[in-house]
Amino acid sequence: MAAPRIWLLSAYAAPSHRSWADWLVDGHPDYHWRRFELPGRHFRWRIRGNPLSWLDALPQDVPDRLIATSMVDLATLKGLHPRLASVPTYYYFHENQFAYPVSERQFRSVDPQMVQLYGALAADRLLFNSAFNRDSFLDGIEQLLARMPDQVPNSVRERLCSRTTVCPVPIRPVAAAPERDERLILWNHRWEYDKAPEVFTTAILELAERGIPFRLALLGARHHGACESLERLRAALPDRIVADGRVDEETYRRLLGQAAIAVSTARHEFQGLAMLEAASAGARPLVPDALCYPEQYPDTYRYPPGDEQALTDRLGEWLTGTLPAPVDVSAWHAGHLRPRWQTVLAGDPIA
Repeated sequence: MAAPRIWLLSAYAAPSHRSWADWLVDGHPDYHWRRFELPGRHFRWRIRGNPLSWLDALPQDVPDRLIATSMVDLATLKGLHPRLASVPTYYYFHENQFAYPVSERQFRSVDPQMVQLYGALAADRLLFNSAFNRDSFLDGIEQLLARMPDQVPNSVRERLCSRTTVCPVPIRPVAAAPERDERLILWNHRWEYDKAPEVFTTAILELAERGIPFRLALLGARHHGACESLERLRAALPDRIVADGRVDEETYRRLLGQAAIAVSTARHEFQGLAMLEAASAGARPLVPDALCYPEQYPDTYRYPPGDEQALTDRLGEWLTGTLPAPVDVSAWHAGHLRPRWQTVLAGDPIA
């Protein structure tokens, strides 16, 4: 019997999306996979233009199933390729545009939200990497439809909710170092507005003013131009910074294994892979009490979102007292999640 044919469509193949796709394809060899990916850049054009980019790029044959990320304009794609209209389709949400913060410099448009709403309606099954992602998407749809002036369909949330499944992206656990640096604070996020690095910087500078000893590993991607928050840390605390910049994989995993504390100040996080990786290595996560984090970490590891004072106080307590126990995040390991994904790919319901 021939292996089922699956097309994997990723319209914004950022590194984390490619890593998930690699795991999905390599870890499930019983299927015949074909991958169609577009580069993770030019977001506004990509989310509306991917059906045009694929207009002549998709084969003429018909797969047994489609798996499309939620950046794919699925409704338009199926309209332009009628042979795909009846192919069973899974729509995977790494994120959703209803819960994504928009910076002051970005143009506010309803288009990305409509793409995902229409895509969800055109799909047979909706997969989310966290319950927060699912719930904020469904809540966002209700809020969007409440703004429509008239001719609003009934029970959209209900019909979509019945199709949803939470199916996280697996992490590859990181080994703890032979000796942990009990003073090392790790930041392993993008230095951009949605990660609120200014909250982290303010807390760290206050920590230094209190005379508490610590060291910093400042990792994560840096994009266009200088980040003011990062520059403030470099100027004020050069002697405390043991790593600064994107590093190779071996060095990255070594620093995770050494760190005592990993901090998030995110304004949005749908699964938080970077924090899960750090926690798998034994670093104690310190995260906002919001977003996906309550699904992953007990109260001890959460502080009020955006509260610089609370973050500083908790860091001070951990650095001058006793660290809490490591958090067990084995539920997000690949070995734990593989059976769940195998059930999804087989088309079976998940209890």
